[in-house]
Amino acid sequence: MHEVSLVESMVALVEDERRRHVFSRVRTIGVQLGALGHVEPEALRFCFDAVTRGTIADGAQLRIETIPGQGRCSACQRIVALHDRFATCPACGHADVRITAGDELRLAELEVE
Repeated sequence: MHEVSLVESMVALVEDERRRHVFSRVRTIGVQLGALGHVEPEALRFCFDAVTRGTIADGAQLRIETIPGQGRCSACQRIVALHDRFATCPACGHADVRITAGDELRLAELEVE
């Protein structure tokens, strides 16, 4: 379950921010999670509670914003919605579609005291 290491990385980023901007508690961590990525939101939530226990983020709320999949077709040059990482272009059927959104995992929000 690679979600454990992702949450550990989030906690490390929060610790870095605490060194730069002194705060005592994290209330909310907001992440942007791409729909085409390989991270299961429920697994991330489960791991979040376990991994943050005893850290600066203990008791924090995890907010997940899902970013829809999107790509640009190299054949027809259209920007298209993607629901599968390896989908063909829904407009022309070409297989060479470059993902332009929906593959990210980004720490987007940090609410602290």
